[in-house]
Amino acid sequence: MIDLWELFVSFGRAGLFGFGGGPSMIPLIQVEVVELRGWLTREAFLDAFAFGNALPGPIATKLAGYVGYHVAGVPGAAVGLLAITAPTILAMLALAGLYARYRKRTALQRFLAGVRPVVVALLALVVWDFAPTALAVAPTVWGNAPLLAIAVVAVVVSLRRDPHPALLIVAGGLLGLLVAP
Repeated sequence: MIDLWELFVSFGRAGLFGFGGGPSMIPLIQVEVVELRGWLTREAFLDAFAFGNALPGPIATKLAGYVGYHVAGVPGAAVGLLAITAPTILAMLALAGLYARYRKRTALQRFLAGVRPVVVALLALVVWDFAPTALAVAPTVWGNAPLLAIAVVAVVVSLRRDPHPALLIVAGGLLGLLVAP
């Protein structure tokens, strides 16, 4: 059985350095889970990420619970969830008063302005990293065209109609049943 301390450290790091919320933690979790620890393959991580996005709640906690359970059962799920949330809870308790007091300060505004583009860049890296795996299913006569079309349609519909993400996920799954090789 995996050392629960390793699980705590891995998800604790993601929780501690995941500025911007759950989505910004995805690259951090991926590095810990796939690259450093080898608990999941890239494909298994992508599947967990996709499935987690189909469920309500923050993605980082769902991944922590899933990976923890996958590698160490119920105790692992509990440790993963505690580790991913504890840094945020402690930081919010410690910094809430300071933020409320100093939120109008130019230095704090500039600091946050610098953090936001990094969060966007990390999200873009997740997309860049996941795209080949998500779109590279067994080749057909059309190659990856059906899956790429699902992605393009999802982007266009999102930009024009702003549907609930769950609708897009279910629609993508249903289209996948029809067109995926």
